[in-house]
This record gives sequence, C-alpha cells and structure tokens, in this order.
Amino acid sequence: MAEAEEVSVLSYPLNNTDDAINGTAKLVATPAGTALAYGSLVFMALLPIFYGALRSVRCAKSKNSSDMPETITSRDAARFPLIASCTLFGLYLFFKIFSQEYINLLLSMYFFLLGILALSHTLSPAMNRLFPVNFPNKQYQLLFTQDSGETKEEIVNYEFDTKDLVCLAFSSVVGVWYLLRKHWIANNLFGLAFALNGVELLHLNNVSTGCILLGGLFIYDVFWVFGTNVMVTVAKSFEAPIKLVFPQDLLERGLEANNFAMLGLGDIVIPGSNLNFIALLLRFDISLKKNTRTYFYTSFFAYIFGLGLTIFVMHTFKHAQPALLYLVPACIGFPLLMALVKGEIAEMFSYESSAEVLPHTPRLSHFPSVSSSPASLADSMQQKPVSPRRRRQLNTSTM
Repeated sequence: MAEAEEVSVLSYPLNNTDDAINGTAKLVATPAGTALAYGSLVFMALLPIFYGALRSVRCAKSKNSSDMPETITSRDAARFPLIASCTLFGLYLFFKIFSQEYINLLLSMYFFLLGILALSHTLSPAMNRLFPVNFPNKQYQLLFTQDSGETKEEIVNYEFDTKDLVCLAFSSVVGVWYLLRKHWIANNLFGLAFALNGVELLHLNNVSTGCILLGGLFIYDVFWVFGTNVMVTVAKSFEAPIKLVFPQDLLERGLEANNFAMLGLGDIVIPGSNLNFIALLLRFDISLKKNTRTYFYTSFFAYIFGLGLTIFVMHTFKHAQPALLYLVPACIGFPLLMALVKGEIAEMFSYESSAEVLPHTPRLSHFPSVSSSPASLADSMQQKPVSPRRRRQLNTSTM
C-alpha cells in the first residue's frame, strides 16, 4: 500500500525549459494564483479535520459493534514510523527498478476501486437525508462463505440498500473521470474521502500514544525529506489520489490548469497522525462534561498555525518541506500548554478513549498499511457478528 501518503506539503520550483521545448510550458504562478492555491489547500485540509472529528465521536458512541473503530495502541504507535519507512523505501526502489508507467497503471486501478468505496461511504449520510421518506429503499445482502456444515465460515457479509447503490453509482462516475483524465477535482474528491474515512475508522487510545506516534512521524518526515531524496522522488512519481492538489494557474487557465501546489494526505490524516490526535482531544473534551471544546479548538487552530508556517517556509525557500516538522510541535505543544494552564495535565494523560468512550473497541491484530484507505482500514478489523446495519465484515485482513 502507498507509503506516499506521508508526503508533506510540496511545491516544486518551476522549471519551464523542458516543457517549453515540448510546447507545454507551465504558466508562472501569479501572487493571486499562488494565494488562491495555498488558501484552498488549507481549507481542504481543515474539512476532514473538523467533520472527521465529529464523525469519529458519533462512530465511537455507536451501539453497533461493526461501526466501532479500531484503536491504535502504544506498541502500534512505536512500530508505525519504522513500517512506514520500509514501505516508502520499497516504493522508491520499485520506481527505480521497474517502469513507472506500469507501476502507476496498477496503482491507478487499485485506488480507483478504493476511491469509489471511500467516496460512497462518505456520501452515504448526506444521501440518506436527501432522499424522500417514501423512497422505495430495498435491502440487499452480499454473502460469500467457504466450506459447509460446522466448518462453514463467512468470508464477506455485506449489507446495503438502494441508497447505497445510488452513492456507489455517483462515486463510480467520479472514479471513471479520475481513471481517464486524472483530473485534479476527481483526485481531491477521492483524497478528501480517504482522509475523512481514515479518522472515522481508526482511533488513538490516549494522549501518550498520540505523542509517541507523532514524535516518531516527526523524525520520519524530517529524515526522508531533508536527509534523502526518497520522499520527493516517490511523491513526484506516484500517481494516485493520496494528496490534495490545487492549481496555481487556475485564474489564467481555468479547469485545465496544470501548475499545482500539493499537500500530502499524511499531513492531514494517516493512522495516528494529526487529525486522529485532534479527534482524540475532542473526545477528551466530551469526557470532561464541561460543555466546552477547549482542547479541540486549541489543537484545531494549532494545526492551522503549523500548516500556515509550513507553507510560508516552503514558499520562501522554494523547497519541499516536511510539514510534520511544524505540525507536530504545534498540535502537541498548544494543547499541553493549555492543559498546564488549566491544571488538567493529569486528567489529559490519564484519559483512556477506549475505556471511557469506546468500551468495546476492537484492538488492532496487526498494523494497517500506511495508505489509510477506508476500505483497507475497514477490512483490517477483526470479525464481528452480523449487524443490522450495512457494513463489510471480513474475518481475515486483506492487507
């Protein structure tokens, strides 16, 4: 699975020489176009943070066992940067050894399927509210089993309805658009769906785990961006909706613009990254029962500050930046400072999400792949009894 999701905010200095020879020179970004691109990236980054955190709370409080997210433990957090590094370097070697064209073709098909499932799941709640009450909503079930009698075992048990099929049809249209055109709008729709679903399906269990994970990712991001060319090489070679992009020449060329600023999903949401940490602080706010969201808003604005600082440094020095270099100190430091001022530092570190809010949350039987795609994350959950609601149930991981 694609470790390139860890790519930080990247915007490459323009080099129009080769493009000019081929007649495809990119327009130099104007100040207005650059400001629009960076502002749009920040806005798109904040959308999954805000709505993903709210949906994570609803998911956590669900009585449906199949809706329960998986919890990342301290051991998982400590291993994650190492696994991420191995996968990232493996991708780097693949792009060096094999043809980039064939690798990206395979990855495009893979993310085409994952993107359809992720976008469909994201749109489902809104679609349910749009349909009239008297809409003929029929129920369906897709069931695969192996063996028979006492040894009969369910492989896939997926329940869905007509509204789900409508969401799936719309998502398939977006998927075909992405597959054929690789258009930046289709890319961003899939990217936002991946980010939002990643938060909903995976939770940190406590603040200590979040600090361990973010600390490891801090070192990971800085090393692979500043210490080697691996991260930037993979980011430039990897054609998949695991990044948010916005054209800096949109005002000049419209929807056909091709001079992009980029934000990797790893700086928005990967298992245990900044968004999951912010969602954890929202659940901590709720556990305090004070009718305030102090820590959530503190971490939310800390994220905005860190991302803005990343873009400023990137734009000033014209070099790819490891966004976690700025995001991690902000997202951890600001809430801890607030807890220290309020005298709630002990409560913060003693808070256990899986014990108080998620009493039946399944633990990870293994660590999921770095892509944090919703389909793979859902498939990594341990087998649970069949639910009256629709959800895919797999008794073994597909990763």
